Amino acid sequence: MSVRRFEVHGTVQGVGFRPFVYRTAEALGLDGWVANIDGHVEGEVVGEPGVIGEFATRLSTHAPALARVRRVDLLAGQGSPGKGFQVRGSSPGHAGTASCEIPPDAGICDACLAELYDCADRRYRYPFINCTDCGPRATIIEDLPYDRVRTTMRRFPLCAACAAEYGDPGNRRFHAEPVACPACGPQLAWDDLHGEDALRAAVRTIADGGIVALKGLGGYQLVCDARDSAAVAELRRRKDRPAKPFAVMVRDVGAATRLAGVSGTERAALISPARPIVLLSPRRQHGIAPAVCAGVPRLGLFLPATGLHRLLLDEPAPPLVVTSGNLGDEPLIVDDAEARTALAAVADGFLAHDRPVRARYDDSVVQITGRTRITIRRARGLAPAPLPVTVAPPIVGAGAQLKHTFTLAADGRAHLAAHTGVLADVATYDAFRQSYDDLGRLLGIEPVAVAHDLHPGYLSTRWAQAQPLRRIAVQHHHAHVAAVAAEHGVRGRFLGIAYDGLGLGDDGTLWGGEFLVADLSGYRRVGRFATAPLPGGDSAVRHPSRTALGHLLGGEPLGSPRPYPWLTRPFTDRLDPAEVAAVRTMVARGVNCPRASSAGRLFDTVASLLGLVDTVRYEGEAAVRLEAAAGTVQAVPLAHRVVRSNGLWVYDSAPTLADLLARQANGECVATLAAAFHLTLALVTAEMAGRAVKEGAPRIVCLGGGCFVNRRLLTQVRRRLRAQGLKVLVGGEVPVGDGGISYGQAAIAAARLSRER
Repeated sequence: MSVRRFEVHGTVQGVGFRPFVYRTAEALGLDGWVANIDGHVEGEVVGEPGVIGEFATRLSTHAPALARVRRVDLLAGQGSPGKGFQVRGSSPGHAGTASCEIPPDAGICDACLAELYDCADRRYRYPFINCTDCGPRATIIEDLPYDRVRTTMRRFPLCAACAAEYGDPGNRRFHAEPVACPACGPQLAWDDLHGEDALRAAVRTIADGGIVALKGLGGYQLVCDARDSAAVAELRRRKDRPAKPFAVMVRDVGAATRLAGVSGTERAALISPARPIVLLSPRRQHGIAPAVCAGVPRLGLFLPATGLHRLLLDEPAPPLVVTSGNLGDEPLIVDDAEARTALAAVADGFLAHDRPVRARYDDSVVQITGRTRITIRRARGLAPAPLPVTVAPPIVGAGAQLKHTFTLAADGRAHLAAHTGVLADVATYDAFRQSYDDLGRLLGIEPVAVAHDLHPGYLSTRWAQAQPLRRIAVQHHHAHVAAVAAEHGVRGRFLGIAYDGLGLGDDGTLWGGEFLVADLSGYRRVGRFATAPLPGGDSAVRHPSRTALGHLLGGEPLGSPRPYPWLTRPFTDRLDPAEVAAVRTMVARGVNCPRASSAGRLFDTVASLLGLVDTVRYEGEAAVRLEAAAGTVQAVPLAHRVVRSNGLWVYDSAPTLADLLARQANGECVATLAAAFHLTLALVTAEMAGRAVKEGAPRIVCLGGGCFVNRRLLTQVRRRLRAQGLKVLVGGEVPVGDGGISYGQAAIAAARLSRER
């Protein structure tokens, strides 16, 4: 007989791991104990060496579904732990070792769902039902190790029945920290109504065409009938969200398939514990109010993450619009008093409860391109699960401006925090700082360096510059492609292709259509898109018609003729003559016209030239509408030209725009021209990548930047690069847009610091 100590590292707290260890030891006849120590699991076992070896193997191979075991260490034991096997109380252990991992929230499991509708079960219709396989985690944790006394559930002492389940090794609620029931757990409230009466009041308000402010897992949400056009329009008006599509929550997968086509991969995403919003292709007769999608042929559907959401969707309840409880781009509201004040003019009633939300988590958003899951927003259910980085001293990646996130990294693990929003005002900035302080404290990570964007105007950069840490400046597009490389474990050189709106380049100009030969430490620019002025700077980003005028009037002179005036006249004639004259003067004099080599702004230009949108109401709207216009139409490509300029391969977009206008003048429809533009960019990408590879660029290609959220573009680019024998990688767990920038920054900083060791 031998005594061995074991340590299990990874996401092993809040996932039913201690009960699993108990059952495994019992099955193998081992004596000993297990406990949460700091951020991992430790214990001792007594038995034959071979049996202990089998025990250690099973801890990795048979772990609970929500667990992520990084490693199992067997060490020398310190004495006899006694007869039998027990789950011991937790201990802070070796605090500050940065070994902690915080489990994301998990959507309601099938077993709890069955109990929710079992009239003989004591949790029948209890909105806060959960077990070791599901329920709140990251949103309720106040400190680690993960135990009830260090969560917001400490306010709810267990009743005798729940305590018995909590202490029963044979029960699936054995050491389930959020466990509760109607007798001892959180309660719903609607003004003076409670429990079922409160729920009925909310359901009645929705049925009458009203808007309900619902306190969800990670903050408040706004809810209305997705089939009621008047209710959806009123929600848009009150929330100040005129055009961006809403997500719709449905009862189950069956309901989802009645509204949209659902592939096997999409179904797996819908029912996964993360319960993300999944962007799907709607059916022609889906019954959802047109204002929900706002003209975009994609429908964001998701399933209930909690018993409360599922009860709201009881038959004959309709599909529900469920959107962030905030105004405009402000942070998600988590505080009850703030919600009552800020959402008073938005909601017709408040369905709240008395369990505090400790951390702000919006809903995650994903889509499937081919068989690849692309993360658009990483939040509830996904964050802050760790991602790989080079082992280095503790680092924080400060992120960018749009779709802001931050990343804390230490000991080879990067914790990409939940989506913050647009980091452009005091409220969002304060939310970011609070989240940073809280996550850093929980993880035990005290950074010695901060990685930040080159842009001096970003609030994230200003925050980084104010920190008493070593500062590491990281170019925006290098961060985009490095995020992809780091996620996929690429440690050597790769060819990075970054297509997005704007990011400051190392030459002081604005980039956005970039080809970089890079590794995680550095890069060399080998290609780009042609530059064009942005008349009015940020104003051009909001007004694609200005971007289009910039391309037509001041595109980079690379030897191609600009479109003939008679081709551009139909476009300029529909614009305000004073606006056109002002822009013409600005471009001619170079006044407030920063130049940009941006793929995103080229999408804006084409969308405006085709009459799809001249003024955007949310970031990326022009590109979304251009992709929507292309649909599934097949087309021949537009003219295009790649030239050599100052040692770089440059895509000269002038022939493309001239051909677009000529074919438009000849009567070619918008859908065909939109499809032709997508195909043209794919061909240009393949040509430029091929030329870079012939000059020695690696054959591993990492695609990054928000333009690759575009399914048509990503599919066509990936197909043509693979046809050249190139290995193509794109972000899966990490958002492809600016939500992944902070992870890329952390990966680059870690690689640079590790080289200094």
